[in-house]
Amino acid sequence: MSLSEIWTRTASDLRALTPRQRNAIVASYLGWTLDAFDFFLLVFVLKDIAAEFHTDVKAVSLAIVLTLAARPVGALLFGLAADRWGRRPTLMVDIVCYSAIELASGFAPGLTVFIILRTLYGVAMGGEWGVGASLTMETIPPKTRGIVSGILQAGYPSGYLIASIVYGLLFTTIGWRGMFFVGAAPALLVLYIRSNVEESPSFTARRARLSTAGLWQTIRNNMGLFVFSIVLMTAFNFFSHGTQDLYPTFLQVQRHMSPHEVGIIAVIYNIGAILGGLFFGALSERIGRRRAIVIAALIALPVIPLWAYAPNAVWLAVGAFLMQVAVQGAWGIVPAHLNELSPEEVRGTFPGFTYQLGNLLASGNATLQAWIAQSYGGDYALALAVVAAVVAIAVAVLAWVGVEARGVKFAGTPHPAE
Repeated sequence: MSLSEIWTRTASDLRALTPRQRNAIVASYLGWTLDAFDFFLLVFVLKDIAAEFHTDVKAVSLAIVLTLAARPVGALLFGLAADRWGRRPTLMVDIVCYSAIELASGFAPGLTVFIILRTLYGVAMGGEWGVGASLTMETIPPKTRGIVSGILQAGYPSGYLIASIVYGLLFTTIGWRGMFFVGAAPALLVLYIRSNVEESPSFTARRARLSTAGLWQTIRNNMGLFVFSIVLMTAFNFFSHGTQDLYPTFLQVQRHMSPHEVGIIAVIYNIGAILGGLFFGALSERIGRRRAIVIAALIALPVIPLWAYAPNAVWLAVGAFLMQVAVQGAWGIVPAHLNELSPEEVRGTFPGFTYQLGNLLASGNATLQAWIAQSYGGDYALALAVVAAVVAIAVAVLAWVGVEARGVKFAGTPHPAE
């Protein structure tokens, strides 16, 4: 099947979606976009926070570590709530929580309070992905999961893109604290969800059957799948955070670029990330989830020299664009892949919990890369290149040896005509 045929069929599938299905997609995409926006504001201002609090970037990077480490707690708590009370109300509560904590971060009087707030933010951030993805995947027809998966995961680089624009345009005026004040805006999304989004039909159908299966019982019954999913998501999270979190710092500190230049390059590579997620998400519907992940991950390897060692800003931007096409291309398949692998009765919890446990295991990435860079005389390029190469191979190998359940029927999943 040619690329034009893939896109033609994908576009036809999307046009067949009902308003209910489209609203669920929009809400979940925006929820993840704005959550990522709030998270990535921090990566642009690490050195500025360090300067105000009289410390170094490595110390402030602990806030990233603890944000990522706290996300499994949020995935578990909000996931359990979603499986008990529904995806829709849980998603609204989660968005209010992460927006409020983002606002409070801008008022932090010192590094300790700031790190505590970012840890609490991590709890709220951890809940959004799993709840939003299950709400959407359970609402749409099976044949649209690939492209919609790409759309949902594109919310992550979309948030990074918005953060890049805000940083490039406003930072010199509003400072790092003002960046976090802007980050409180996602709370307004709750109004849209309350007015336009309905509950997942799969959750409604399961609740009608009064299923009593518990999370821990389900995990025990699926221990191999549970452990494999965590290992896979650990590699995936090293792949994304290892190519994103310290890249602005690399451009600022090692390549001596201005906030405006860093912002432009970040916009460029996040456009690549969005395109990669959409393309490989759609491709996975035709060639399979595992095969599409392997292809995307391996593309990253030949791009590394250009991404980390290009001689000027133009070629660095090209390398960064191609790197994120590969990284977020692989990631664009994850929402569909994990939801399809998840046991039916705990789909609100299982995908997000395994994803965020992988995040926990990868949470030391920023500090690890900062340590490598400092150990080699501030060589952030080396730190970025080593991590990217290792985890690209790991993602490809794990995906290839794993399983998939493309097209599996969810309870209550409607057909396109419904």
